[in-house]
Amino acid sequence: QVQLEESGGGLAQAGGSLRLSCVASGRAFSGSRFYMGWFRQAPGKEREFVAVMEQSSRYTSYADSVEGRFTISRGNDRNTVNLQMNNLKPEDTALYYCAASGSVIRSMVRAASAYGYWGQGTQVTVSS
Repeated sequence: QVQLEESGGGLAQAGGSLRLSCVASGRAFSGSRFYMGWFRQAPGKEREFVAVMEQSSRYTSYADSVEGRFTISRGNDRNTVNLQMNNLKPEDTALYYCAASGSVIRSMVRAASAYGYWGQGTQVTVSS
């Protein structure tokens, strides 16, 4: 059983920064299809892709809306992923979920359905 534990988030003003972290436990993933990343869901909206990293090659993918403002990285431990969020905007307000999978096809990395493990979510609120 895999568990994802998120930390970080909170309240920030527009233009400010926040950092999210996620640690996966319960299973040792290996291979070149182990991805960890972030999705978000605002009230009344569908869950949307934010950013993802392949934990071995460090290949990354970002949503257009966060490209250049958010940076995803991994810790020394392949089971850790961080999301540095800079120049935050009110439209970044959402519940942010950590996601992980050991068998993602690269063409599907932006699809929520490709991930079998999810965290509980951490709230990010950006005030104008």
